[in-house]
Amino acid sequence: MRADRLLSALLLLQANGKMTVRQLAARLEVSRRTAHRDMEALGAAGVPVIALRGAQGGWMLDEEWRTRVPGLDESELRALLMTQPRVVGDGPLAAAAERALDKLMAAMPVSLRARAAFLRQRLYVDMTGWRGVAENLAHLPVVQDAVSRDRKLTIRYRKANGEIVERFVDPLGLVAKGMTWYLVANTPNGLRTFRVSRIEKAASHDMAIERPPDFDLAAYWKTSTEKFRESPRYIVTLRVARDAAAELMRWHGATPVADGELRVRFENERHATFIVRGFGPDVEVIEPVELRDRLLADARAVIQRFC
Repeated sequence: MRADRLLSALLLLQANGKMTVRQLAARLEVSRRTAHRDMEALGAAGVPVIALRGAQGGWMLDEEWRTRVPGLDESELRALLMTQPRVVGDGPLAAAAERALDKLMAAMPVSLRARAAFLRQRLYVDMTGWRGVAENLAHLPVVQDAVSRDRKLTIRYRKANGEIVERFVDPLGLVAKGMTWYLVANTPNGLRTFRVSRIEKAASHDMAIERPPDFDLAAYWKTSTEKFRESPRYIVTLRVARDAAAELMRWHGATPVADGELRVRFENERHATFIVRGFGPDVEVIEPVELRDRLLADARAVIQRFC
């Protein structure tokens, strides 16, 4: 078991360049003390690992040294191919990922290459939602480039309420949640999350960002999503037909409050109006009253236009 862990540590260093003991311990799921002993064991085995001291220190491999990646086993191959390049969403980015996968397959032994082709024929990823709407990821390559090079970024962003704003940000990471991409960035007002599909223009600059030394993308995202779920947002109580109830429960995290009634959390009144209007007579707004009034006014306007 330790041999597998040492190999994993070796590949992590080779892929990431430099890593702290804390990062190694987290990735290997061991204590920092064990991770430190593993580095010493690699050095004793003749692997040229270098310990860098100081606040910006860590462990790294000699730049002139590389090892061959071992062959994939069946489970590793299946997991790799199940994450098809189409899931990145953006066309050019997906095409680049597809080319990389093709090169990897070309380097496989004949038997493994045939198995990979067999598995790829049995998976298709459709990026389009049932209502024919896909995420607009036209600016994802620019954002990804800024993130990968730690360069400042200017974005023109459409907020949930439709307001257009410009932001000069330090991009810290990208998060893919389902088929939706988010940019996590530092702003003059602190850490913020931007939905990539709402970015209407993006430009990177040849200026290095100031990355917080203790920033952890996974930890930030977990905390951020928990706060989002707990925030009140725009709460609507609806009386709904059975089919509409099933749809709302699946896509909007609705909570039953009575027989045939749901309490649903939306981003704002505009978002609630758009969704509720789409269900037509299958949904009746109980509260808030201002949403009922807005929908009634919209309905009267439509009748007046066509009658």
